Amino acid sequence: MRNTFSSLAIFNYRLWFMGAMVSNVGTWMQRVAQDWLVLTVLTHESGVAVGITTGLQFLPFLLLGPYTGVIADRVDHRKLLILTQASAGVLGVGLGALVLSGHAQLFQVYGFAFALGVVSVFDAPARQIFVGDLVPRAKLSNAVGLNSASFNAARLIGPGLAGLLIAAIGTGWVFILNGVTFGATIIALLLMRSNEFHAQERASRSPGQIIDGIRYVRKRRDLLVIFVTVSVVSTFGLNFQLTSALMARVEFGRGPADYGILGSILAIGSLAGAVMAARRKEPSVRLVLMAAAGFGVAEAAMALMPSYWTYAFAGIPVGFAALTMMTSANATVQTTTPPIMRGRVMALYMMVLMGATPIGSPLVGWIGQQLGPRFAVGIGAIASLAVVAAVLLRAVARGRLDVAFSPRRPFFKLTTVAEIHYPEG
Repeated sequence: MRNTFSSLAIFNYRLWFMGAMVSNVGTWMQRVAQDWLVLTVLTHESGVAVGITTGLQFLPFLLLGPYTGVIADRVDHRKLLILTQASAGVLGVGLGALVLSGHAQLFQVYGFAFALGVVSVFDAPARQIFVGDLVPRAKLSNAVGLNSASFNAARLIGPGLAGLLIAAIGTGWVFILNGVTFGATIIALLLMRSNEFHAQERASRSPGQIIDGIRYVRKRRDLLVIFVTVSVVSTFGLNFQLTSALMARVEFGRGPADYGILGSILAIGSLAGAVMAARRKEPSVRLVLMAAAGFGVAEAAMALMPSYWTYAFAGIPVGFAALTMMTSANATVQTTTPPIMRGRVMALYMMVLMGATPIGSPLVGWIGQQLGPRFAVGIGAIASLAVVAAVLLRAVARGRLDVAFSPRRPFFKLTTVAEIHYPEG
């Protein structure tokens, strides 16, 4: 257990962990409130509108992702994070004030969602690689796992709290509270001890740096497998805000508090997956594929649950598998990429993780609206299992992978035919 939380012994990382926890609670509150506002106030239960809102929030990752990775490789990460956190706080307060004024319209919420996405696309790669400034290389995998634990502990608290607050004081005040929570991260960043940072090599300004990042990823078959798997699962399966809203409101006829509970129960599994990830010293591509397959099976079962409560508790293994996949993918990408290239590679990773949402969310929302919420959940299961099967079959067909099955643990073993060498950039 001591190894699980070892990074928290470091002062700067401990500050970051606590500040991010508070901010993440606010972020999850805003996500729930935003979807509920669009679904029940600004439209008549339109899954497409909710999907478009979510898609617009992540569209900047598709448009600007590689460029923001170059910036993250060049600049002071702490200063950039202070700027992005302050900007996100202003947007939260601004949206809250608009809703409280009684004049909020759907196109305005679309605009705020897109603006927040622009801030997030600059924040995300800097936030990911900032962990390397706070802990030594030997603790990086542990710190990445604890970051996910913090995010999902907030996810455990945020949605349920948002549901209660929406019912009690309305969505406008939830947006205001979210804006205020960004102050916790800014305070934590300002209190850090500069002399205890672990210096990472930064890229100098030169032409072609975006192309260099893309070429680096293309040389890494292991990274390509991760990127393809995560992209497909994210596009069709990681739409919990949307599918939970549709299932709670349309399928089960529930209110905002019950919608929030779905997110909190899902986060129980996510938090467990993140804590387990923090214990692993060496993440692997094999674990990413196993988790993606487990996610597909668990989400298929979730789509078939007959009642609200069975559906809610079926979210625990779904959350566990999803977080195991994402945390293992994140840690593998970070720990096997040289620091001078890490910002660009992480930006590309965030682009395939979140940039697929503008395509997936409206499509999944349309499926939910036309065929029913259960089909919106089920499409994620089908896509996840299909991409894992396709990756394995392609690797076996090309003679790059040997797959052995067993009735006992490990249930299947993946053996690469040729050892993968990590290029230095």
